[in-house]
Amino acid sequence: MEYRQLGRSGLKISTITLGTMTMGGKGKFASVGEVGLEEARRQIDMCLDAGVNLIDTADVYSAGASEEIVGAALGGKRKGGVLLASKARFPMGDGPNDRGLSRHHLIEACEASLRRLKTDVIDLYQVHEWDGLTPLEETLEALDLLVKQGKIRYVGCSNYSGWHLMKALGISERDRLPRFVSQQIHYTLEAREAEYELAPISIDQGLGILVWSPLAGGLLSGKHRRDQSPEGTRQLAGWTEPPIRDAERLWSIVDTLVEVAEEHNVSAAQVALAWTLGRPAVSSVVIGGRNEKQLSDNLGAANLTLSAEQRARLDKVSLPPLLYPYWHQMRTASDRLGAADLSLIAPHLKES
Repeated sequence: MEYRQLGRSGLKISTITLGTMTMGGKGKFASVGEVGLEEARRQIDMCLDAGVNLIDTADVYSAGASEEIVGAALGGKRKGGVLLASKARFPMGDGPNDRGLSRHHLIEACEASLRRLKTDVIDLYQVHEWDGLTPLEETLEALDLLVKQGKIRYVGCSNYSGWHLMKALGISERDRLPRFVSQQIHYTLEAREAEYELAPISIDQGLGILVWSPLAGGLLSGKHRRDQSPEGTRQLAGWTEPPIRDAERLWSIVDTLVEVAEEHNVSAAQVALAWTLGRPAVSSVVIGGRNEKQLSDNLGAANLTLSAEQRARLDKVSLPPLLYPYWHQMRTASDRLGAADLSLIAPHLKES
């Protein structure tokens, strides 16, 4: 297992993170997975044995049940030097203040997560989604208080846009408040929108990227093909993330994944994960398993090395188009582009 530094922090995390959205099986999350306590214990042990050192959860997963299962499985002990990450923002009650990133809700949510996780501190606390009604100063001041109280160690964001993220980083530096060390985003061969703004920001500003749903809800596992979708998968269970806007492009990507997988005698899922781990600024991919067999296969991606030719094939079949102003920059400013710019534009320079 490889360990990468998380952004500008001194924290090192494994390239594979155990995601726990499959744990609990309550409400809408039942369609994602229904992993109970005993299986969760086995999955955590499998991951620790493989060298995983980060477990990622959120208060909203199965209305707190995921955090409760993680806390019970660990038994209040950080065995194997395991790190815990959680998130807050989404509704945890019916009241008007039971959601969002206000000082009121964020502090209350953090303390509730600590109780469910049976721990004194959360290593990486992430704001789970943008809150356009709460000033960023209030959110960051609340995170600062939680850091000073010793309840959280590092802070990150998830699902922010480029301007949301840069505004937050600017306020942190101006007011000397905790700075996000990471962002957790959706980023796959099928969904490369993050390369327009979020990945370049991470390169330029020194943030680590954690990737959620790196197999696109199972669509990149190789089990879904043009003419088949297996029973018991998220898609057939009604889970609608991510949205698919170009089905033909998706199946072309899957075809190429399967070809590369056959060349290595591994699953298409491992190839998809290995491709993502090779992208700039990516620190770790967050994987979860509906069962131990699925989890075991995903863990194999940590040891898979793709050749430059295989990466080029995958890049070409999934390359996103250049939007404005990037196509204009490619045509008129290619003599003065930095590393962050080139992470998006360089492949198009080769094609032109």
